[in-house]
Amino acid sequence: MTTHRVAFIVFDGVTMLDVSGPAEVLHQSGKLGHPYELVLVSPHGDTVTAANGLTLTGTVTADDAGPVDTVVVAGGDRLAQQPAEEGLLAATRALTERAARVTSVCTGAFVLAELGLLDGRLATTHWRQAETLARRYPLVRVEPDAIHIRDGHFVTSAGISAGIDLALALVEDDHGADVARDIARELVVFMQRPGGQSQFSTATTTPPPRTDPLRSLIASVLADPAADHSLPTMAAAVAVSPRHLTRLFRTELGTTPARWVERVRLDRAQHLLLEGHSVTSAAHHSGLGTDETLRRAFARHLDTTPTHYRSRFASTRQQAPMP
Repeated sequence: MTTHRVAFIVFDGVTMLDVSGPAEVLHQSGKLGHPYELVLVSPHGDTVTAANGLTLTGTVTADDAGPVDTVVVAGGDRLAQQPAEEGLLAATRALTERAARVTSVCTGAFVLAELGLLDGRLATTHWRQAETLARRYPLVRVEPDAIHIRDGHFVTSAGISAGIDLALALVEDDHGADVARDIARELVVFMQRPGGQSQFSTATTTPPPRTDPLRSLIASVLADPAADHSLPTMAAAVAVSPRHLTRLFRTELGTTPARWVERVRLDRAQHLLLEGHSVTSAAHHSGLGTDETLRRAFARHLDTTPTHYRSRFASTRQQAPMP
């Protein structure tokens, strides 16, 4: 039986866990009798220094990589800041042309997108860079909440540790769910992570409004999310009509007043839950009102529940909820 060969594309500044996480999953598969042969490919075939200062030795050029079944394009912060350099693009292009399966971890999706390989395809990346990916490459159908997503023979994943989820999915494709499940148990990770990656995102960032009415209104809502922020009340506060206020929100923020207020209140509720407030207290003090309204908002925006969110992100120490 021919061993499945996986090429990891790496470069100076690569995020180490984008490489080591999936590589460990594939190594564990080998211990269970389903081996993968791993090869590190860099633009020039020399030593690569990762973002954390550790080095990767033994890399080869794309020309020297030999036959490749799967390509994994790792990510790094600079890929979202500017287009990848020609050497990295050339190495990726050469490998993807001869691989049966092409994948990326985190901002590695930017390399595939720069090559036009994701045009018209569903793809994801780190939640922090999803908007940038969609804006820079409008032909890519970005799914910002997905942990990993498949479109044809392309599979892209969310940020950093999501590369482990990606590799488990690849092993499941190749060798079945039982093998992938055994690896997940060995690594003490979920076979399928609960919820999407939106639950990991930080508070909503509102771009500075250009108009004075919207600027003052946004400051007021952010200062007290639990106050009355119905459309008529907000419009009256800045002396414009509800219709005009709605138009300002759509033009400057790309959303409606009600949706923006709900997201601000959800951000506040997340913060309160992490401080130790109960679900009822967080719902009340955030302005969302009831437990059920809070649960619906969490399900709609974060694909999880308030209780699960708090248990995952509040602290590494157990705390009793505040009344």
